[in-house]
Amino acid sequence: MKYMKYPPLVLFLLLLSFQMLSAQTPAELKSWLPSVAEWTLAEETEVFNPDNLFDRINGAAPLFIENNFREMTAVDYKKGEDYITIQAYRHATAEDAFGMYASERSTELTHLPGIGGEAQGDQENLFFFAGNIYVKMSSHSETEVKEILANIARGLASQIDPQAGYPVILKAFPAKGKQPYSETYITSSYIGHEFLKSVYTATYEAEGKTFQLFVVDAHSEEQAGEVLRQYFAFTKQPMEPLLESKFLIKDRYNGEIPLIRKGPYLIGIYSENGETIPQANTLLQEVADKL
Repeated sequence: MKYMKYPPLVLFLLLLSFQMLSAQTPAELKSWLPSVAEWTLAEETEVFNPDNLFDRINGAAPLFIENNFREMTAVDYKKGEDYITIQAYRHATAEDAFGMYASERSTELTHLPGIGGEAQGDQENLFFFAGNIYVKMSSHSETEVKEILANIARGLASQIDPQAGYPVILKAFPAKGKQPYSETYITSSYIGHEFLKSVYTATYEAEGKTFQLFVVDAHSEEQAGEVLRQYFAFTKQPMEPLLESKFLIKDRYNGEIPLIRKGPYLIGIYSENGETIPQANTLLQEVADKL
């Protein structure tokens, strides 16, 4: 009898698919918040869903919904007139939560190791993701609360997912040339194309040129072929090469995009300036070999 063999990373992804994230309730999330000396956790809890999230965060709501937002739980710590607000956004998947967090990264904030999959903050705010939860913390206090925010975040993150980290597909991205904290996840419409969905990206520099390495997870080999057909239809390139594994997409809006197809994945390089990237095919093949 013959058995199908999977690359280690793909096998890991298959195993993860059986470990479904629990649908955390607002009460459960609140119970995971650690106690803080001299601060009281308010009894009131606010809960928002896609229908009324706009009431709380106004114009930011569409981006959350695009990232498959399901529910937000808001609760305060209080000490006199001071308060710390916790907003825990539950998304459909861990990838969606990471994608939302990554979309709100700021170069003005400091990265904080040891909290969730990634965290950043300043004296008054802290943001992190863990599992399928993206947490935003803000404060209004007359005293220093930076360490208090970090302690709350560490405690909550360890309850949500003690093994929190980047989506596993990003582990296939080479470290050389990758810009720190540039990893993202795009749910749809990558580089303006609606058919480019579930896209993992990271920014690189090589020989003075900046570009994005990306992986489209089409979830099946058949669907990866369909994405390619849509791309070729857009570019009006001949369909004959679709059975091959290496392509050069001539995108009239985004320049030439070298691409490798492997199973359910499309691995490519996008240069905002339309530059030819040195050793592009070598880099793409390196990622393909790990998927």
